[in-house]
This record gives sequence, structure tokens and C-alpha cells, in this order.
Amino acid sequence: MQRWRLLILGLILVFGGAWLAHRIETSGGVTLSEVRYPGRSGETLAGLLYVPASASRAHPAPAVLVSHGYINTREMQSPFAIELARRGFVVLAIDMAGHGFSGGSLNTDDGGGAEGLAFLRALPFVDPNEIGLEGHSMGGVPLNAAARAWPDGYRAMVLEGSTTPEPGQVGAGSATFPRNLEVVFGRYDEFAPLMWRTAEGRLVGASPKLEALFGVRGPVDPDRTYGDIAAGTGRRLVIPPVTHPMEHFSKAGVGAAIAWLQMTLHGEAHPLPSSDQIWPWKEVGTAISLIGFGVLVLGAFDLLQPRIAAPAAPFRPIGWGWVAGFILAAAIPALTYMPLMNLGFAFFPSRLFPQWVTNQVAVWALGSALAGLLAGLVLRRPGSPWRLAGAGAAVGALIVGYLALAAVDGAFKTDFRLWVVGLKPLETAAHARDFAAYLGLFLAAFLLIARGLAGGVVAPLRGAGAQYLAGVLAAAGGFAVLLAIQYGALLTTGRLPDPKEALNAIIAIQFLPILAFVGVVVVFTWRRTGSHVAGGLLCAGIITWYIVAGTATHWRPGWSVPKMDGLFPDRPAASAPKA
Repeated sequence: MQRWRLLILGLILVFGGAWLAHRIETSGGVTLSEVRYPGRSGETLAGLLYVPASASRAHPAPAVLVSHGYINTREMQSPFAIELARRGFVVLAIDMAGHGFSGGSLNTDDGGGAEGLAFLRALPFVDPNEIGLEGHSMGGVPLNAAARAWPDGYRAMVLEGSTTPEPGQVGAGSATFPRNLEVVFGRYDEFAPLMWRTAEGRLVGASPKLEALFGVRGPVDPDRTYGDIAAGTGRRLVIPPVTHPMEHFSKAGVGAAIAWLQMTLHGEAHPLPSSDQIWPWKEVGTAISLIGFGVLVLGAFDLLQPRIAAPAAPFRPIGWGWVAGFILAAAIPALTYMPLMNLGFAFFPSRLFPQWVTNQVAVWALGSALAGLLAGLVLRRPGSPWRLAGAGAAVGALIVGYLALAAVDGAFKTDFRLWVVGLKPLETAAHARDFAAYLGLFLAAFLLIARGLAGGVVAPLRGAGAQYLAGVLAAAGGFAVLLAIQYGALLTTGRLPDPKEALNAIIAIQFLPILAFVGVVVVFTWRRTGSHVAGGLLCAGIITWYIVAGTATHWRPGWSVPKMDGLFPDRPAASAPKA
């Protein structure tokens, strides 16, 4: 029975957390359902539809279309969706084309925003005259496309950490377009130079682009309403004290959007103060599920794998060789991160490897693993033996974890996540194909990473506590230092050390918990098999699944490297789809 404990605990956490998250998302009688609708290019687009109990044919409700940013999914907008739905708004949270459960690729039909708005307007329980748009970061692209396609089909827009096209581009903003616009831009937003051409987020009010958008000469005052809401020219700027990824994960960012949409749209059944927010409890629930997933996978492995004692290394005091190896094990992944991510940008999307960011991460993983291998050879650090013990249990544990996520998705419409870390099902056939393609790259990398951790860092230590601590610090400690440097500079000066690395800095946040989990998995499996192979296999499977399911697909037939200026490709406006 003792060997079942981890498995049982994992199941309790997974389903208990999912139940809590679902209760919050459906608070007040909200109905949550999966929807599909066609894109103009033939792809199938996906979304989550939140319908309050007050919405009906007899009493159509106001509605809001919400869109996530680059390499994210609709779940990242759940704070907005939850709070708007419990106030009486129908909410459609879309997966942009090429993201999540939607087909197509990045920028297919400008992300599918116009199609999402058409779908929302056609619902019989939605008031088509009271519709708002809200999006974070690159989520401004589909919103801008929707506003161009339906210039009179919405009343208000909120851009969270986002922008409008540049002057001269199709859909560039003006004092009258978009209608009733609120810009929420964090004081520490990493993308201020890209989006508003200002050195820091706190200076966005002085951006000439924003001044033109607000129709004023001189800096825009935050928290002041400009223009005429009744005429559709209302404008407001909010600068909360947050970073870019915190704009949609903070009460300040969410509250600003709620206040503006309640001011500019009419007919919500349950108006509430913008400070009245319950969405953090949903994040608590999905975080519990995420932790439960890790416990469940380890519990399944423990149950499936007969115990084989890890061979004891000859005892000798920990010397400078071990210390040097430990420091290099922690430092190499962080030191190679920015250079190899930039080198990986040249690994262009293709039919076989269609996800650009996944390509970059694969280059980093392989390059970092090879650098670690070379360092181990130079220092003559021992490696773990190449034994297949536990390989079958690793595959079985991965299957158990996937089945748990599929069950949670089917029963509760939630996944496993906390903030920027989220694990989703491989919903589409394209995802399954991409998983198979990328698995070989990440398997090669994580077998080497696990071998170095198990043999060079963990094996010489005595005691489970010391081994787990060393494994976690060696795997993730370098990224802790990297993020401390990046965000220490941002929070003290308002600027990243290198503003051009804003996206890589944000992506790096995910590496800290993920690599800490890698350290735990490697130690756990090594202690039960005496080899790194099972740990490397299990880490490769989970991380390939994690990245492929949650990252944007770029390649499509005829794809070429796009010419970009800011977030918006310079191309003609789309025509309005038929409702």
C-alpha cells in the first residue's frame, strides 16, 4: 500500500484542484463550453464560451471577445473571462490561429479575431450592439482585425500590454479608431520599446504614437478619460505597477479592463466593483492540479518500476572537482540560453518542425547538453550508466499523466497550470505529429542532461535530502540567477539589461519551475533504477508535450519568413466575414 501513496495523493490533487478551478469558472451559474467555428482559410478555430445564467434569447446579454498573446492559449485570459461572466457578460475566449486547439498557423486570417467576433455576434443570447474586445500582447492583432472587419460591430476595446499597428500600416490607430479604447500598459512592461517606442513602460504616456491615438498634443495622463464614449472616441490609459506577463495575472490589470468595459458597455446583469475579483482561486485550483500531475507521474513510475538500488559511489569527501562540476551544471544552461535561443532563430519552421519557438528551445537544449557533456569530460566527472531499467515505467507514467489531463479537460474544461506554466492536451492530429517529430531532439538533449546530473552531481552525495537539493539547484539554479539579474534590473531601472531580449527574458520564467521539476524527476528515477535513462526519457516526454501543446505553429504551405514591424505584419486589411 505504501507504494500507492504517491499515486493516490497525485489523483486527489489533480481532481481536487480541477474541481476548485471549475467551481470558480462557473461561479454564479455560468456555463462553460467548448466551441468550434470555421476560419476563412479553411482552418477550424476553437474557443471557450462563458455564458451567464442571465443571458437568454428574451434577454440578450452584452458580450466580450478576449484573446491571448503569442505562444499562449485561451486559458491565459481566464481571469478576464471569469470576472466578466460573473458580472453578466457572455465571453468568448479564443485560441488564436496556430495556437492551442485552433488550426492554421500564426497570423492565418490575422489570428481569427474577425471570425470570433462574427461567431459571438450571431449567438441568439448576445446583444450585438453591446460587444467589447479585450486582448493581451499579440492578442491585439486579432482584435484589430475584428475591429477593421466590423467597424460598427463592437463598442469598446481594451489592449493589455498591446498596441495598434504603426502609422502607415493598415489599421493604424487614430483618435477615432479603435472605438472607445483603453490601453493598459505595465510600468515594467518588457516590450515598451517595441510597442510604443519608449524606453520604459512608465513613459508610455509620452509616446507620440499614443498621443496621436488619443488625439492630444503632449503626454497622456494616466487614469483620465479622454474623448466621448457615446460617440465612440473614449480613451483611457492605465499604467499598473506590473510586468508584461503580469498584466493578465494581476488584480490591477484585470480590474482596469473590467472597469472600462462596465463603463462602455451596457446591460450586464450583475455589475460589481472592479476590485471584487475571485479569479485567483481558479489559479490556485489549476496550480494544485499541476503539482498533483508531478506527484501522480512520480507515483505511477514508482508503482510500475521494481526497485533497483542505485549503486553507491566510493565514499570520498566532496572536493573542488565536485564543486566545479556543480557550478558548471547550474551555469551552463543559463549562460548558453540567450545565445542559443538567438542561434535557434535560424532554425526556420518547416513541415517537419513547424514551431519556431520550439525550434529555438530545441537548439538551446541540445547545445546546453553538449556543452555540459564537454565540461564533464574536461573535469573527468563520472556519468550515470546507460541502463534501460525503468524505461517502460517512464512511458507508462507519461501515459498515466496524460490520461489524467484528458479526464480533467473532459470533465472540468481546465488544464494544469500556474501563470505562464501550463500543460494542455495534444488536442489536434497536428499536435500529435509535432510531438513525434520533436521528441527525438529533446530525448537526445535530456538523456545527456540527466546523465550529467545523476552521475556528476547526485551520485557522490549521501542522503535523499542532499541529493534532491543538489539536483534541483544544479538544474534550475542558473536560471534563478539569470532571472534575478534580468528582473532585478527591470524593477530597479525600468529597463531590461538588453531590451532586445524581452521575449527571451519572459520565456525564461518558465524554465525555472520546469528545470526544478527536471531535477526532481532525475533524482527520483535514479534512486530507483541506478540509471539516468528513465529520468531523461520521462523529462523529454513531458517537456516535448508541454512545449508542442502550448506554443505557436508557424509553418504552413507557402510559408516564408514574415516581414514584421512591431506585432503587426504589413498587409492589406481583411474583408468582413459573414455572420
